Amino acid sequence: MTADAPPPPFRLRGDGIGIWPPLLLASPHSGSYLPPAFTRTLAVAETAIRRIEDSHVDALLAGITAFPVLEARFSRAVIDVNRAANEFDPQMFDGPLAEPPRPTERVRRGHGLFPRVGANGQTLHQGRLPAASARHLIETVHLPWHQTLSDCLANSLRQHDYAVLLDMHSMPGLGGYLPPQIVLGDRYGRSASAPLVDWLHHRFTAAGWRVARNRPYAGGYTTQFHGRPASGQHAVQIEIDRALYMDPSTLVPHDGLGVLRAFLGGLVDDLIAVAPSLNLKPYDWPPVALAAE
Repeated sequence: MTADAPPPPFRLRGDGIGIWPPLLLASPHSGSYLPPAFTRTLAVAETAIRRIEDSHVDALLAGITAFPVLEARFSRAVIDVNRAANEFDPQMFDGPLAEPPRPTERVRRGHGLFPRVGANGQTLHQGRLPAASARHLIETVHLPWHQTLSDCLANSLRQHDYAVLLDMHSMPGLGGYLPPQIVLGDRYGRSASAPLVDWLHHRFTAAGWRVARNRPYAGGYTTQFHGRPASGQHAVQIEIDRALYMDPSTLVPHDGLGVLRAFLGGLVDDLIAVAPSLNLKPYDWPPVALAAE
């Protein structure tokens, strides 16, 4: 690879595990690579880009070696793999990308497949972006990322009759009186078995952290697309308050990173031990009628 060549879009850790396990972890927003052509479009300093990434989440997962971990290399400012391939603002580009674009609420807020604004609402780019480059990113980053997730989960289903995806994220402090420090997102019960999410909730709470479910983060495209509890495939998004492991103003890790890393290592080991009791295999799963938010 030359100095100007981009890195692989992501890395799958897990070679040498042996029998493919029923658990997969993913870190879609901890990448930091910015292509040179992308940086030339920016209307903000690169330090502002770091504010929308999940810095050091890959380091939180570094101690996990018995289970596969999929880590993004590209910054989410370049392309956000936790969005659908058509979840973009067509006004950002100098030509068409795909038809039809899907103007979700995330897109309207500027947080679509190709983010338009940063953490403080500042516009990221000086003008319109090349449509050809965006199409290339969808084909070489987004689609392979989700194909890899699908392949890994299919391997787990074939060997164990169930599969669990933990989609790992960080979040800014939520503010208010005693705000949650951990948010578990299961699409309001649609993407994972309730006993699985109950167990995760209990484990984080027992460790002393304040835990919320689905508010304000119910899960993105990853949990929506890959979470299929009726088929034995479960996806849970886990948001961790950045202040638990780094200084949010400087993004420099502190001692809490080691604490969380050790906790997560124990969490995944214990999860596999209790998995047979968590209703994870395929079952007759009629969706429950849910009240509107």
